[in-house]
Amino acid sequence: MPDPAVPPTPPVGLPALLAREDLALRQLAGPSAPGVVVHWVHTSEMADPYPYLLGGELLLTAGVHVPQAAGPDYFDAYVSRIVAAGGAALGFGVAPVHDTVPEALAAACDRHGLPLLEVPPRTTFSGVARAVWQLMAQARLSELRRVTEAQQSLASAASRPDPVPSVLRRLAQRLGGWAVLYGPEGSEIATAGREPGEGPRGALARLAGVVRPERPGAGAGAEQQSATASRTGAPPQADPAPRTGAAGGRAAEDGAVRSHAAQRPDAPPDPSAQASPADPGRPAPTSATDTSAGLHLAAYGLGAGHGFVLGVATPQRTPGDHTVASVASVLLSLLTGEQQSGTGAARSSALVRLLLGAAPEEVAPLLGDGPWAVVHARPETEGAPGPVAASALGAALGSALVDPAGETVRVLVPADRAPAVPLPGWTLGVSAAVAPHDWPAADTQAARALARARATRAPLLRHSARPALAGLVPPGEATAHARTLLAPVTDHPSLTETLRTWLSLHGSWDRTAVALSVHRNTVRQRIARCATLLETDLDDPDVRMELWFALRHI
Repeated sequence: MPDPAVPPTPPVGLPALLAREDLALRQLAGPSAPGVVVHWVHTSEMADPYPYLLGGELLLTAGVHVPQAAGPDYFDAYVSRIVAAGGAALGFGVAPVHDTVPEALAAACDRHGLPLLEVPPRTTFSGVARAVWQLMAQARLSELRRVTEAQQSLASAASRPDPVPSVLRRLAQRLGGWAVLYGPEGSEIATAGREPGEGPRGALARLAGVVRPERPGAGAGAEQQSATASRTGAPPQADPAPRTGAAGGRAAEDGAVRSHAAQRPDAPPDPSAQASPADPGRPAPTSATDTSAGLHLAAYGLGAGHGFVLGVATPQRTPGDHTVASVASVLLSLLTGEQQSGTGAARSSALVRLLLGAAPEEVAPLLGDGPWAVVHARPETEGAPGPVAASALGAALGSALVDPAGETVRVLVPADRAPAVPLPGWTLGVSAAVAPHDWPAADTQAARALARARATRAPLLRHSARPALAGLVPPGEATAHARTLLAPVTDHPSLTETLRTWLSLHGSWDRTAVALSVHRNTVRQRIARCATLLETDLDDPDVRMELWFALRHI
């Protein structure tokens, strides 16, 4: 018979069943119960139950099939067939056929390592089956609650300003182990949790090479040297009970890594989806597990297709762990993958053309449809955002055109994708919609909008262009007037920017200091210097209005 497919239900530990006082079950023979699990209950009075067992059952019998003159040979053959079929345990009902459990049956169960339970007269077989289903339902409910809470926790972590480290930290906490994100070249980009030793760390890195998308079957030499991959690395409910060996045990599969591609997270793996590290001709699996390093190791190829891999090392594998790790891998795929407004090749072509002197309006069609907007963003946390956080921001805005230089992240997005609502963890300044030739002006608009947003503690501010009196003056004349009026300070960019910010914030020293990231006394000194150079009274509202008009045209 082929290996059984264990149902995708949580197994019930035999100790939990023995602990049910309403059943009053008693173990008479066989190995101790802690390592034995039951996947279902089956009742049979057949002398040879092998053809009717799938594996993992608690087989119940009242001994109707036992001949009156049955000796040790009969019971030995009977028990050996149950073990060969993968039965987890045998329950023998006392009365009405037998007053006691035959001693020869107990001896056979001891020889073959099959747990033997005595079912008292007052306990019905249907009552035992119902108790197993109740324990399974409780375990499934607990598992679903745990998975749901983990999903919510991981989603919350993904919305933080440092999403990738946050997701890894939360995953490591939920699984009680170590989580690592490998880059396309196999380097560790970020880690979280208690780090394992060098041995498990190296084994996990080799396992990650197996599932790396652009390197299918990578490492045919190094991975072959790793120790066996085992079904015990998968969730317990996904592990089929073996046809050989002690009942309820687990058989190792040497030389293969189990793939879980294209299946429900905790479903039994498809045997046809095995991926051997030594088989470079087959596609890389979506995920793989290994227990060779003394820990449960798992690697998940991120779906973005850019070579990122999530690795997890845990001291034990519990139901739902695979689902939780799969949720984290999906989130990390979104955070690390390119959210393209055009193909990567098109963006590279656009960049080369710009560097070689092409006008922005000539390369813009390669990037997508316009008009465009520029977004300036600062994280609410201290310090400059890392490239991963910047990439995550670009993913949230639907654009891969991200510049993470300095403390401010700049993103060029199609105007219809410009943020209309705040993004948690970020302060945003958004420009007006512009044509490609006005990208530099939009960059300035976004910078000023961000400065004002930070000064007013608003999570998002947009530059708005509306009709004003300034539109009545021809642009050339307005520019000439502005240059003449502001000539004394234009040689000092810090003075010009301080004056602009101070006027935009209605003369607030504190908010101007916040917007410019300087001390308020520095703002006072610069404004006093401006008043001296311009030889004017900056407390006069008419003077302020004229200066503001001029600053908008330089």
